Amino acid sequence: MTAYFRTWSPVHPALERLNLFALHGTEELGARIAGILGCDLAALEERSFEDGEHKSRPLGAVAGRDVYIVHSLYGGPDGSPNDKLCRLLFFISALKDAGASRVTAVTPYLCYARKDRRTKAQDPVTIRYLATLFEAAGVDGIVTLEVHNEAAFENAFRCPSVALSAAPLLIGKIMDIAKGRDICVVSPDLGGGKRADVLREALEKAAGRRIGTAFVEKHRSSGVVSGDLFAGDVANSVCVVFDDLVSTGGTLVRAAKAARAHGAGEVIACVAHALFMPGSEGALTDTSIDRIIATDSVPPFRLPPGPVRAKLEVISAAPLLAQTIRRLHQAEPLADLLPYQA
Repeated sequence: MTAYFRTWSPVHPALERLNLFALHGTEELGARIAGILGCDLAALEERSFEDGEHKSRPLGAVAGRDVYIVHSLYGGPDGSPNDKLCRLLFFISALKDAGASRVTAVTPYLCYARKDRRTKAQDPVTIRYLATLFEAAGVDGIVTLEVHNEAAFENAFRCPSVALSAAPLLIGKIMDIAKGRDICVVSPDLGGGKRADVLREALEKAAGRRIGTAFVEKHRSSGVVSGDLFAGDVANSVCVVFDDLVSTGGTLVRAAKAARAHGAGEVIACVAHALFMPGSEGALTDTSIDRIIATDSVPPFRLPPGPVRAKLEVISAAPLLAQTIRRLHQAEPLADLLPYQA
């Protein structure tokens, strides 16, 4: 059997009733969040048994405390999304059994969030089933980053739910790259238009000038992508193709090529979640994309050294997540952190 132990020290006085945990696989991001908050990660034991079962328990008192668990639910290298989800659910219940007054799951990458509607007869709406599992485990709230469909996410959960946008994390980097040049935010499909508009508005506010917008037509049926329409003026602009995640990279490359065909000067691909599934390295070497920016919600462990890795810059989601946790703990408003509601 394998066990992981972590130690702790007293938290900052302003957060003295807060416990912050990070389960195995998300310790680095958890430590960054803790450092910003001015506390250490709370102690826990995670133990794996020979038959594949496991247990997790807090090693310090949690009774009457406001508890946050950081755990990003991507697959690998330390377990499948199902493994990580099961560990998180069990730990939530263990904390409630130990008397925690409130338990909030902070899942920067939320597994199964893409399956939010029926596209075929008798299809599952998996995000709704996922919400039922969290609520049955006793969770009091959930925080996630750049969820696939914010409305579907909020409708699935009955407990308080916070869907953060990655836009605040990207603004400074994009403006540094643009250096005063025209910027145009490109949505790689019409369904991502709202996401792109959030980033556009945030950039306009920060830059104090107009930021362009463009859309690429995209239809997917039985794994085949089609659509040739492109709307927007991108000539000589720094184009920012903004999506929630990169999987095989095909969607980003398709949008980047369309922007280049319409006169884009430089193309930056920005995503919250860098899954980089097999095939992505070959796709993303395409010269239509100059840079790739992603958050550390999913470490780029699948991406080997090479031309794509050289294009990639990872920025941490920790500042945004830490600010959200602090405000939730101190019952402060989140409106300015939630561009959809601003």
